[in-house]
Amino acid sequence: MGSLERDHEHANNLTQSLLPKDLPIQSQDEQPFRNKLWVETKKLWLIVGPSIFSRIAAFTMNVVTQAFAGHLGEVQLASISIANTVIVGFNFGLLLGMASALETLCGQAFGAKRYHMMGIYMQRSWIVLFMCCFLLLPFYVFATPLLKFLGQPDDVAEWSGVVAVWLIPLHFSFAFQFPLQRFLQCQLKTAVIAWVSLLGLVVNVVTSWLLMYVWDFGLYGAAIALDLSWWVLVFGMYAYTAYGGCPLTWTGFSMEAFSGLWEFLKLSAASGVMLCLENWYYRILVLMTGQLENATIAVDALSVCMTINGWEMMIPLAFFAGVGVRVANELGAGNGKAAKFATQVSVVQSTVIGLIFCALIMIFHDQFAYIFTTSTSVLEAVDDMALLLAVTILLNSVQPILSGVAVGSGWQAFVAYINIGCYYVIGLPLGILMGWVFKSGVTGIWGGMIFGGTAIQTLILIIVTARCNWEKEAEKAYSRVNKWSKSNSNGQVETSN
Repeated sequence: MGSLERDHEHANNLTQSLLPKDLPIQSQDEQPFRNKLWVETKKLWLIVGPSIFSRIAAFTMNVVTQAFAGHLGEVQLASISIANTVIVGFNFGLLLGMASALETLCGQAFGAKRYHMMGIYMQRSWIVLFMCCFLLLPFYVFATPLLKFLGQPDDVAEWSGVVAVWLIPLHFSFAFQFPLQRFLQCQLKTAVIAWVSLLGLVVNVVTSWLLMYVWDFGLYGAAIALDLSWWVLVFGMYAYTAYGGCPLTWTGFSMEAFSGLWEFLKLSAASGVMLCLENWYYRILVLMTGQLENATIAVDALSVCMTINGWEMMIPLAFFAGVGVRVANELGAGNGKAAKFATQVSVVQSTVIGLIFCALIMIFHDQFAYIFTTSTSVLEAVDDMALLLAVTILLNSVQPILSGVAVGSGWQAFVAYINIGCYYVIGLPLGILMGWVFKSGVTGIWGGMIFGGTAIQTLILIIVTARCNWEKEAEKAYSRVNKWSKSNSNGQVETSN
C-alpha cells in the first residue's frame, strides 16, 4: 500500500511540474451549491451594485442638464438634447467600447496576480483613446452642417453645433474616465466609483443652477456644467488611484505604456465596434421612425419607450461590467469552471430582474406613459408598443451579459461579426420590410429589428457560450497574459510584442 501511495504522490508532483508556474491547479470544489451561489453572488454584486449606481448617476447628469435647459426654451432644449444624443452619444459609445478592452486585459492580469501590468494597460488605454479623441473631433467641429444634412431645423442645428464645440472638454474626459473606471472595477474597488459618481452628480446640479440661472450663461453654462462634472469623475478616480488607493497596481507613469500600442489598438477597436454596432442600431430605429408619414405621435411614443428602456438598461449594463470582470478574473487565475459558474449566475440573476420589469410593463401597460405625457394619442400609441417594450427589456436582460462574457474572454472581434450579421444584415432589412412594405409603421420597424436582430443575436450568443470549452479559455487567458507581459529576474516589467 505504501508503494501505491508513493506512486500516486509522484504522479501528482509530475502533473504539477508540467503546468505553468503561474497557472494554479484547479481543485475539486466540494462546497455545497448554496454556498457557492452565495459566494459568487457577493462577488458579482460587489461590482454590479456600485456600477448600477454610477451608471444611473452619469445618466442623470445629462437628464439634469437637459431639464435646466428646457426652462430656457424649446430650441435650447432640442439643441442640448441633440448635441448630447447624436454628437456626444456617437463618440461616447465608441470610446466606451474601446475602453472595455481593459476588462479583458486588466481582469485577466488581476486574476493571474500580474498586478504590475494593470497600470501599464490603463496608460496604454489612455494613449489610444486620447489619440482617437483627436480623430473624432470633426464630429464636434462640423456638427452644424452634419445635423442640417440629417434634416434638423437650421436654428436647432446652429445651436447644437455651438453646444457641441463647448462639449469638446467633455469628449476628452472620456479618454481618461472610462479606462480608470474599468481599471478600478477589475480589482473590485467599486465603492470609490459610486462615491465619485455621486460627487459628480452633485457638482452637475450645483453648476447647472449657478451657470444657467444665477450667472445667466444660458446654453454655454449647460455645456460647461457637463464638462466640469465629467472631469470631476476623472480627477476623483485618479486621485484615489495615484495617492495610495491602488498600491499594487499603480506604480506611476512608465515608458512601457508606449510599447505594444498597435496590438492594444486592435483589441480596443474590436471592443469599440462590438458595442457601437448595438448602440447605433437603436439610434437608427429612432431615425427610421422619424421618416414615417405623420410620425410625430409615433416618435413621441417611441421616445417614451426608449427612455424607459434606457433607464432599465443601466441594470443589464452593470451586469455586463460585472460578468466581464468576474469571467476575466477567473480565466486569468486559470479557473475555467469558476468562470462558467460566474456566467451562469450572472445570466440567471439578470434574467430574473428582467422578468420582473417585463411583468411590470405588462401590468401597467396603459399607465406608465403618464410619467411623461397626458396626450391621449401618445398614451394609446405607447400602450400599443408595451408588448414590444417588454420583449426588448427581457432580451436586454440576457444579451449584454453574454456580451460581457465575450469581453471577459477576449472574443470581441468574433462578437462584432455576429452583431454586423444579426443587426445590419437581418434585423435592419426586416424592420424596413415590416415598416414600409407591409405598412406596419413603427411597431413593424421595431418588431422586425428586435425579432430579426436582437433575438437572433442573443440566441447565437447563448449557443456560443453554452458550447464554450472553459478550460481551453483559461489556457488562452494564461497565454494572453504571458504574451502581453512577463517579469525578468529583476522583477521589472518587460512587454512582449
